[in-house]
Amino acid sequence: MPDAASKPPLVGERIVVIGNTNAGKSTLAAQLAELIDGKHVELDAIFWRTPGWQEPEPSEFQAAVRSSIDETPRWASSGNYFRHGAKDILWPLADTLIWVDMPLWTVLPRVVRRSWRRWRDDELLWGTQRENFWDHLKLWREESLIHFAIRYDRPKRRTYEAEFADPRWTHLQKYRLRSPRAVAAFVEAARGSRASEAIRG
Repeated sequence: MPDAASKPPLVGERIVVIGNTNAGKSTLAAQLAELIDGKHVELDAIFWRTPGWQEPEPSEFQAAVRSSIDETPRWASSGNYFRHGAKDILWPLADTLIWVDMPLWTVLPRVVRRSWRRWRDDELLWGTQRENFWDHLKLWREESLIHFAIRYDRPKRRTYEAEFADPRWTHLQKYRLRSPRAVAAFVEAARGSRASEAIRG
């Protein structure tokens, strides 16, 4: 696996970004999409289209994911949704896989700050949804993002480690970024790499 700190990354043009909630997946994918002059495919925005936080039918979600990448040859997706079929659609077509592997002590304050800001500002999410900050403080409930982040941190980590080792994905360049500093360095290295490629081209 390439070491983002010691070797400038060569990101491709079909990028998958995964990680725990509030790890920074969407921010990184948006930056990389802009870098490659491509589309940011935000899986949350596709999944949560129905008002009232209603989950779509799997076939509906998968069709929307396919449509979103059929529209462009270059894209960077953010989100997981393994059990809903996103991986089976995106990963075989991707050339770069990035795991934003932030520790819980980084993720949890972000959950609180972002949820508070969204609730305070009455922010409209993905065209239909709004967050209730107080719901996230009910740690015994599945709807709480704090509960979600804590409960699934270790299982997700085991899943991602297994996926990184899976021979099905040997065609992917893989990066595991474990801190905000590593993410920032990765983006800068990617910019430098793309600039060098443009000069050589």
